Amino acid sequence: MTLDPVAGLLLVASLMILFASAALHKLRHFEQFETVFKAYDLLPRPTRRYAARAVPWLELGVALGLPARSSRPFAAVGGIVLLLAYALAMTINLRRGRYGLACGCGGADEERPIAAWMVWRNALLALFLGAVLWPWSTRALSLVDGLTIACGAGAIVLVYLSLDELGRVVSRARNLPDSR
Repeated sequence: MTLDPVAGLLLVASLMILFASAALHKLRHFEQFETVFKAYDLLPRPTRRYAARAVPWLELGVALGLPARSSRPFAAVGGIVLLLAYALAMTINLRRGRYGLACGCGGADEERPIAAWMVWRNALLALFLGAVLWPWSTRALSLVDGLTIACGAGAIVLVYLSLDELGRVVSRARNLPDSR
């Protein structure tokens, strides 16, 4: 089975946007990200700062590596490793009972707590990255295909942001006092 190039490029474009925006958020507000990263308390103290510094650059490398056929496998595997590492870090801290720990996935002014749905989101995104590793068919692309990819990527970004906001609303609603 081969992946249609429109589906493949749609996945690549959407995941590029995700990883690039995540990297830029972290680079713009590195001190806040570093604080969140250290709070996960998963690495020995001396290595936390270096690991925190590497994360946004690795995300940027994934975003820049996905478009080119030659670097796509490396970028996809790197992205899968990052997403599964994030999921594992959240899972470990959820099991520790640290539900108030900031996820580190938003902007600097945002400290939303980790939740189980974020673990599943990252696992699903890792599966999508895995799909770009499938063999692609070699059919020629048309102008309509380009429009489909551009509009589809925009729609996927909007759906992702909407689901992300829904997850935040549900988390906030669970923390409201019972109004009965």
